[in-house]
Amino acid sequence: MKKILLILTILIFANPCQAIKIGLQTEVGSASVGTSVKGTIIDANTNKTVCDLDAMKGYEIKPYHNLMAINYKGTYYKIESDNIVIKPASAGFVSAKGKWYRGNIIIQNKNGKLTVINNVPLEEYIRGVVPAEMPTSWAYEAHKAQAIAARSYALANLGKRARYGYDLKDTPEDQAYNGASAETQSTNSAVEETKGIVLTYNTKVISAYYSASAGGQTNVNSWGSSVPYLRSVPSFDDNVKKNGHGVGMSQHGANNLAKQGYNAYQILQYFYKDVKFAKVNPQSYN
Repeated sequence: MKKILLILTILIFANPCQAIKIGLQTEVGSASVGTSVKGTIIDANTNKTVCDLDAMKGYEIKPYHNLMAINYKGTYYKIESDNIVIKPASAGFVSAKGKWYRGNIIIQNKNGKLTVINNVPLEEYIRGVVPAEMPTSWAYEAHKAQAIAARSYALANLGKRARYGYDLKDTPEDQAYNGASAETQSTNSAVEETKGIVLTYNTKVISAYYSASAGGQTNVNSWGSSVPYLRSVPSFDDNVKKNGHGVGMSQHGANNLAKQGYNAYQILQYFYKDVKFAKVNPQSYN
């Protein structure tokens, strides 16, 4: 097994990424929200408090013309804003879509429909991606490889969904993300152990594509153009039917390689060509 000397360069983003915005719901007719501790709704346009929220209580937000309304104990009250932020008053979680999330929830009224966004620090976002993208029972080194790939994909694709008001969707169209509800101690440890580490090619963070399985051989591309850091290699997932585009890292293959003794860095250098590892300056992203 090839040994890898891990040398990390430090990347500093010209435009610091304090948090990432993840689209949870787009153009919906209502949104159910809440907080695990006492919370507050703030008018994002004026930064003024709209109202307080009780802990562990559910609230429904609906569009009201170009503003919003909140259902409290069966009565709707108008919110004089088209852009609100739901914040827990202390260390706690916010809820949407029946799940708990770290960070804050942003709700915007766009043309009479609501867009629900989780505004969350990058590392806390990755905590919710790893167990959503990869079974929590899989090998620890596979989870570390997944964390690095997911972090790289996120940073390389900031602003991808800007037309909707957020960076990425919470679905496999970008990366599956189930918030704090999905977290486990083991997957959180894998994220923490790889904190800030990304894959780079020519000093730029790569869009580290991955899929569940490639069916025996990874693809160079699925979108009609070649990418220099992608290559076709045996995917170590022959026993699994192809599931996904088959480009980049095979998640089943990563788990099988981890069980053979490969570490996360060896797994990633196997699936991606001529890549190096770097660490993003923590001050530049959270």
